[in-house]
This record gives sequence, structure tokens and C-alpha cells, in this order.
Amino acid sequence: MSVVRYLKVTPILFSLTLILGFRFPVNAQPSYPPPNDGLPNPYRAIPNWAKLPDGRHWGATAGVAVAPNGNIWAVDRCGANEHGCAGSRLDPVIEFDQSGKPLRHFGAGLFESPHGIFVDKDGNVWVTEGSVSDDKKIGYQVTKFSPDGKILMTLGKAGVTGEGPDVFGAPSNVLVAANGDIFVADGHDGCKCPNRRIVKFTKDGKFIKAWGKQGTGPDEFGGLHGLAMDSQGRLLVADRTNNRIQVFTQDGKFIAAWKQFGRPSGMAIDKDDNLYVSDSQSGGRLAPNDGMKRGIRIGSVKDGRVTAFIPDPPSTEYTSNAEGLAVDRQGNIYGAENGARDVKKYVREK
Repeated sequence: MSVVRYLKVTPILFSLTLILGFRFPVNAQPSYPPPNDGLPNPYRAIPNWAKLPDGRHWGATAGVAVAPNGNIWAVDRCGANEHGCAGSRLDPVIEFDQSGKPLRHFGAGLFESPHGIFVDKDGNVWVTEGSVSDDKKIGYQVTKFSPDGKILMTLGKAGVTGEGPDVFGAPSNVLVAANGDIFVADGHDGCKCPNRRIVKFTKDGKFIKAWGKQGTGPDEFGGLHGLAMDSQGRLLVADRTNNRIQVFTQDGKFIAAWKQFGRPSGMAIDKDDNLYVSDSQSGGRLAPNDGMKRGIRIGSVKDGRVTAFIPDPPSTEYTSNAEGLAVDRQGNIYGAENGARDVKKYVREK
């Protein structure tokens, strides 16, 4: 290219870069300070915030969500861990008010190990099940409930695993976009299945498309966990075992891969596009050498910068370990803790 042509084209390209770079940051690993020590922690933890009905004790949990009315929903594995709800009469889907008081609960006999939870703009509650019962009558489905527990829709076939448009391998999370389109993260890192993909459906549950496969490149996943969507409608996927967040358009076009948020399990985005990411595995037996620490990182989807860090308390095993994550309109954070078996509330220090 001649110098004259370069000088004519460069301002245009520079302007486009500024515009697109602001709207769609594509830098894979921004050169910001390490997102561990030295970052402020503006939050105070409130353990044992959520009280389960009838005085029962928490089992493992990986899912928490905030409803449009401000109430908090979470899933409990019926006082145990994997397959904890098998044969249990306990309700694993529970609604809490802001004080942690249980309000409603349902779902007994419908799950083995409920995992992800999402509450849509109409208050309907979506729950994923990535395990299967011994009799194959329960498992590998996404269920949509009304707020009072009526089943409105199921995606996938109970107890049937596969890679087709109407079955899942291990659905770990679900998200509903503003227009009603449904996105399912299919391929939990512990599943014995080839599925590592995002599956998209219409609001009526009709298959639209799927993208992704097992791997480490763009559009590939190691193990999928949380989902989130920002104000621009971009879909963020917690590609946990690849230690990154992948960012896509709603049609599956790859935009960015961010590794500065650690080993992401859960994600939440507030009205100001602040991004909250729970890292429940770094520095432990599942990821001992990734250079990160366990905790919750807070940043922005506008530039990918990490600005705050809530560290997990020191422990040889599990003390906090939030997997699922949610944030309410007041900026309070809710962490669904798998190892510690609790839903912890974090409030901003004044």
C-alpha cells in the first residue's frame, strides 16, 4: 500500500476501531494488573443468610437468581450433593425474600441434581438438570416453571442423552433473552459426553441452532458453566476448564475470550454492565497452577477490566466456593456455594 493510500485509509480504520472496540472489545487478554492481590474488596459477606424451610440444612448448590420483583431463587440438592434429590421428598427450588426468609418451594421428585437456575422477565423459573436417575426417568432436561411451581415447558428428553436438536448431554445453565429466545449451556465439565455447545431455541422451545465443540480454540469449550447477557445482547459463556469467558453474538459469532476473570463458574451482569464472576476452583485441587485465587471478581463488560476482588477465606478445602452467582438492583451479590453448602449474601460496605 502506498503512503498516500495508507494516510487516507488509516483515519477511517482508526475511527471504526474506536467505535467497534468500544462496543465489542475483542482483546483476548487485556494487559491489566493481575486480578488477585491489590484489588479492593468493597463487600462484606453475610453467611447463613438464606434459611431453608422447615429448618432443613443446605445441600450442595450451584444456582441462584434474582427475580424481577427482587426476590431470590436458588436450587438445593435436597441436603446432599450429587444425586441428593434422588428419592427425596424435599423441594429443591426455593424462593427467598431480601431478608433470606423462604417464601415458596417446589420441585420434589423432579430432579436428581438441579444445577442452574434463571428467572425470566415474567417471573418464570428455569432449572437445568445435568444428571440422570437410575431408572432413566429423570435427567438431562431444562424445565420452565411458573412462579408457583406449575411446569410450563421442558426441553430435552427425560433420561436421554445425545447431540441432536432435541436432547442434551449435560445442560449446566439456561438463559432467556429479552425477545424470549432460550440459550442452554450443554456440556458440564464433569459429564461423560461429547457435548460442548450452546443450544438456542425459540421462546416456544423450537430448535434454532447450536454451536461449539470440545477444544480450546474460539467457538470451542472445555466445560460450560454459567451464562450471562449484557445490555448490548452479547452472550457471555463461562468456559470454566479453559479458564476463560467467551463472548458471542446471539447468533453464535465469536467476539472475545477473556482470561482475566480467572476460572469462571457463575456470572451476573447488572444494569450498568458491571460483570460479577465467581471463580470457585482456582488454586485448589482442580486447578492448582493457574496463578489465580478463588473468589468473586468484579469488572466491566465495556472494557474487560477487573476492578475489585472478593477473596474466599483461606481454607485447605472448601470454605466459600461460590459457583452460582446473582446480583440485585441494589448491588447485593448472592453466591450459591457448592462446597460450603450455603447461599451467601454480600453487601457493599458504606
